[in-house]
Amino acid sequence: MKNTITHDHQNDGIDRRGFLQCMAWAGSGVVWTIGAGTASSRVMGQQPPTENGAFSFVQISDSHMGFNKPANTDVTATLTEAVDRINALPNVPDFVIHTGDLTHSSKPEEFDTLDQVMRGAKPKQIFYVPGEHDNSVDDGKLYLERYGKGTKGTGWYSFNHKGVHFVGLVNSAALEGMGNLGAAQIEWLNSDLAGVSASTPLVVFAHLPLWTIYPEWGWGTRDSEQALTSMRRFGSVTVLNGHIHQVMQKVEGNLAFHTAMSTAFPQPSPGAAPAPGPMKVPAGQLRSVLGIRDVSFVQQGRSLAVVDTPLDGDAAK
Repeated sequence: MKNTITHDHQNDGIDRRGFLQCMAWAGSGVVWTIGAGTASSRVMGQQPPTENGAFSFVQISDSHMGFNKPANTDVTATLTEAVDRINALPNVPDFVIHTGDLTHSSKPEEFDTLDQVMRGAKPKQIFYVPGEHDNSVDDGKLYLERYGKGTKGTGWYSFNHKGVHFVGLVNSAALEGMGNLGAAQIEWLNSDLAGVSASTPLVVFAHLPLWTIYPEWGWGTRDSEQALTSMRRFGSVTVLNGHIHQVMQKVEGNLAFHTAMSTAFPQPSPGAAPAPGPMKVPAGQLRSVLGIRDVSFVQQGRSLAVVDTPLDGDAAK
């Protein structure tokens, strides 16, 4: 895959009555709507059309409870602000998805703090997948005890919600430079998707990117193509992840990839520093590079509106 944002619907086989439309509201404050080969934008403060919206959910990522270095000495405060942003949305989302690195060191007290903050969110249903900081200390035992009930393997699972099929994948349990899914999980994924109609919108979420962003830093998943192959028959696929602590988008045929901001600290752009890791910014700028993502499913058009809002910006109105 190219490490650029692309858009190509020429050979995707999508029913044009329900073409893939993906929107991204990044920290720059512009919403880009891409569909049927054209693109348009909306300025911050204008909400994407929601009159046909069936439901919405929120993605947060990389909370790193327990981190206290100069990049952000109070990650509990910024996670609390993220929850406040969720609660300020004009419509209460159906649920929250957290795409990993809940904690920084997999300690019980770090999980306790996360749970305490998340109890303040209006949406009471929260779906998790682990990041490498959640499963590298004890092979994910404590994470699975708390959040893995009913999941398979190292914590993967799927569920259906109002006509959309959701799949939570774990690509952080066996890091080999880049992320890795493993044969058992890919076999399960193929079996899970085999029973789902190609016309069903598909949302896949994991911690590390499922597209190769910067392999030198491990920003990708080694065996992602094997997983993506089973998704390509679907007319609308949205792939959400965290790990890189910044917003990037890529559209390839019927697959739309979105990375998310962290609620804890930013990381440098690919190749902009000797190595990835917590990036210190002036205190007044920190909240401009942290944030949440609001995702709406529009039933009539089978489209997903993806809105990224920094903590220092206005919540979608």
